[in-house]
Amino acid sequence: MLTLTTTQRRRCAALALLLSAAAVTLTGCGEENAADTAAGLPTSSASSSPPPSPSSATTPPSASPHVEPGVVDGAPHIGDNNAYRRAGDMSPAGEKDARREAARIEPVLKRLWGQKEWDPESVRAALLKLGYAQEGTGDGGERAGGTLSVRGMDARYETDQYVTPEGAQVGLRVHADACVTAFVQETNYEVHVNGPYMETGCFEPPYGH
Repeated sequence: MLTLTTTQRRRCAALALLLSAAAVTLTGCGEENAADTAAGLPTSSASSSPPPSPSSATTPPSASPHVEPGVVDGAPHIGDNNAYRRAGDMSPAGEKDARREAARIEPVLKRLWGQKEWDPESVRAALLKLGYAQEGTGDGGERAGGTLSVRGMDARYETDQYVTPEGAQVGLRVHADACVTAFVQETNYEVHVNGPYMETGCFEPPYGH
């Protein structure tokens, strides 16, 4: 049987006391971590993922460079392709004068419509009596005096063919930037003011350009 000296027994007792204290400490740490985990709190041993960097965030797709702003599901350059159908801007003074002339023309077209006279010849003759001069053209097709132009209605596609309805269109150039545009036909008549069109002057261009 091994006999320990007094000094050895004291050392063993001290060592046992230290080991016992260490075991209690480790057990306490384990219980504390378990409680934190159950409560949904972060623990010192849990690893957390870093937040995503701005470069990895999802960004919405940019608009196609071939679709113009404000055009939804439109063909490429639809705005440019239809620029010929946009009337020019009128100055306030030009619009005021155009509305004054429209007020003179509207009663004449109303009367002609009531009389069922909407052919270009009758409409032109009635408007010339208001003092307007018929617009002329030079050898190269340029404007050569006069402000009033009256012509037949544009052909339009119906069912399976183009038809030209009876009636007359009116274009009166009040200023370089202001027009009176009107028409009279069997179904109705209309008078309005607008700026000139890029290719057709006071007349609104037909579709299918």
